[in-house]
Amino acid sequence: MSKKLLAEWYPQDAIQIAWPHAGTDWVRLLPDIEAFYYELVDTLSHQQHVLIAGDPSLDSERIFTELSRRGANLGNLHWFKVATDNTWARDHGPISIGDDSGIELLDFEFNAWGDKYGSSLDNAINREIQQKKGYRAPLRHVDFVLEGGSIETDGMGTLLSTTTCLLNPNRNSGMQLQAVEAQLRKHLGIERFLWLQHGNLAGDDTDAHVDTLARFVDAGTIAYVQCTDRADPHYDALARMEAELQGFRQADGQVYRLVPLPLPGAITNAAGERLPATYANFLITNRSILLPVYGDPADTQAIQAMSAVAGDRSVVPINCRTPIEEFGSLHCLTMQLPKGAINDA
Repeated sequence: MSKKLLAEWYPQDAIQIAWPHAGTDWVRLLPDIEAFYYELVDTLSHQQHVLIAGDPSLDSERIFTELSRRGANLGNLHWFKVATDNTWARDHGPISIGDDSGIELLDFEFNAWGDKYGSSLDNAINREIQQKKGYRAPLRHVDFVLEGGSIETDGMGTLLSTTTCLLNPNRNSGMQLQAVEAQLRKHLGIERFLWLQHGNLAGDDTDAHVDTLARFVDAGTIAYVQCTDRADPHYDALARMEAELQGFRQADGQVYRLVPLPLPGAITNAAGERLPATYANFLITNRSILLPVYGDPADTQAIQAMSAVAGDRSVVPINCRTPIEEFGSLHCLTMQLPKGAINDA
């Protein structure tokens, strides 16, 4: 049996992140985004390990002093001095596959969502961490552009994704659907494809990453963004996406349990641009579901919807009003690493 793309709820060793610095797009918001990272790492460190890619320009002693002051479990933190362009670990981090024989980390090409931004440093982060003995599992490079935020799986060979992203000519030179599927079968052990052709969020510069729109919560449950306001510009596309989800079936022919998540009211930046706030950008960890919230009235509804399907995991709201200023949220900034992935775990 070939190794398969692992579901996010597969037991984890760690969460990988990249710390923001003055050379990133966060420079204008550095105190605010650092405050977010302190909260995030403090929360994660009491559940599991955290691998941190820290640019050489950063003062790690200052950062660890502040994390200690906040009560973080420093014993679970692993700092690697690695040059970074930005912080979107979901898309430059390793993608995990596994079977009964063990796990493997795949290092796909990262071109910053179709060469929209510089990415040469971020594209090398995983190999740098490997060279510094951060990973215990083997890391294998794959000559194919793929971001972790663009794919979802049930862990049993089913892939959920968007044609808008994976078929975009800015990723793999206009590779057609059949060829893309062949690559995903070969490298990720995918057997079934659920393709969304509709759905997008204003302000999203990823060409409609599925982790902003629809997510597996467990093998039979998909949480997704629902728009009920006909006057909202998102209404038509998200209604079409909802209809697509309703038509999907599990491998045994059963319908999926669909969990609608509200669309927050319009949140804009100082330039008046609508930001891609979404509750679908949650992170599943060993003990929790970390749920992005935005100080919006819909936060409560989203927390209730996720709590109803979280099982044994607690739902932990994380304020992501600052991260969406750079058009991403909680899941975009993090990448889970499965049990057996790292050294010193």
